[in-house]
Amino acid sequence: MPLDQVDVDKWEYDETGQPKLPEDKEMSFLDHLEELRWHIMRSLIAIVIAGIFLFIFKDWYFHRVLLAPIQEDFIGYRFLCWVSGNIGAGDILCFGKPDLEVITTVFAEEFIAAIKYAFFGGFVFAFPYVFYEIWSFIKPGLYEAEQKATRGVIFVCSVLFFLGVAFGHLVITPFATNFLVNFNVPSVENTVTLSSVIGYMVMFTLPAALLFELPVVVHFLARFGLVTAKGMKSYRRHSIVGILILASILTPPDVVTQILIAIPLYVLYELSIFVAKRAEKKYQEDLA
Repeated sequence: MPLDQVDVDKWEYDETGQPKLPEDKEMSFLDHLEELRWHIMRSLIAIVIAGIFLFIFKDWYFHRVLLAPIQEDFIGYRFLCWVSGNIGAGDILCFGKPDLEVITTVFAEEFIAAIKYAFFGGFVFAFPYVFYEIWSFIKPGLYEAEQKATRGVIFVCSVLFFLGVAFGHLVITPFATNFLVNFNVPSVENTVTLSSVIGYMVMFTLPAALLFELPVVVHFLARFGLVTAKGMKSYRRHSIVGILILASILTPPDVVTQILIAIPLYVLYELSIFVAKRAEKKYQEDLA
């Protein structure tokens, strides 16, 4: 508030006799909407800038990222083959480029796909800043103790998000792509469109990124007493069954690959139990 707008007759004074300016009033609902609008606008600008960058380098982006799982030199295939050798599984995980022909059947499909998925990638690259903007809007509404309890949340969420993207892109996508390509029905030629291939690549990757945010979600729920570590432990068997079902859907029908997918997901669940236990303890301290 500018000094020339302050009514000096209403000034309050501290212990040293210095005037204290009156605090600003609480924001109205419309003020909150305006604040949210600017956070969204800045987030969209960051996504657009990252998307434009990816569109400019679309050749690299399509070959090395979006369509990488159908390339012979995809790092995910080399990584899985390395894992297979180190766990004593021989070459069971050493599979390469699927036999797949990608075509376009719609006029300007390549141009539209380049624009559309450039902004999908822009969101991934700009995620730390986007989450920072979201958190900047939410944080002022929290109590001081809650703000301290969530210190470093932007860094943690960003790291987990990128780990999920890497897991989905390097592990889930190779298994799922090869399984779907090799699943044939009689008298059908396996030729697919560009948009459908990229759409499935995104579907295999982004949900994994969101799934890796589970420990953070559990932390907040446990922090407010909505989830307990004891409750999560009681559903541990159910979670194992669910994880194995998910792994069996995403991978070919062999035990090694299903376990390879299931183990990181189960570790994530156990990590969430540990996080819930610590957050629950803090919640009990606040109630005392």
